[in-house]
Amino acid sequence: MTECPQCGTMNEDDVKNCKGCRINMYWAFQHYEELARLRQENKLPPAPQSASFLVNTSKRIDDGPTAGWLHNTIKKFGFKGAGKKVSTTAE
Repeated sequence: MTECPQCGTMNEDDVKNCKGCRINMYWAFQHYEELARLRQENKLPPAPQSASFLVNTSKRIDDGPTAGWLHNTIKKFGFKGAGKKVSTTAE
C-alpha cells in the first residue's frame, strides 16, 4: 500500500490516481514537495480540492479498460522511487 502525499489516503501500489483526491500518484511523488512549497509561499490551502470534472474523468478512466503495459510497469517499478526527477530530454 502507498500513502498519497497530498491527502494521506492509502492506495494499492499499482493505482494511477489516488482514490481519495484523484491526484496522479506518479506526478505527486515527482513534484509534490515543490508544489507544497509554492502553495505555502502563496498562502494557498495545502491540499486543494480537485475540480469535479477532473475527479469524474479520472474515475471513468479508472473504471474503464486498463492498458496492460501501464499496469505492469507501475506494478514492476511502483511509485516508491519516483521522488528522483528524471530528464526526458538529452542534456
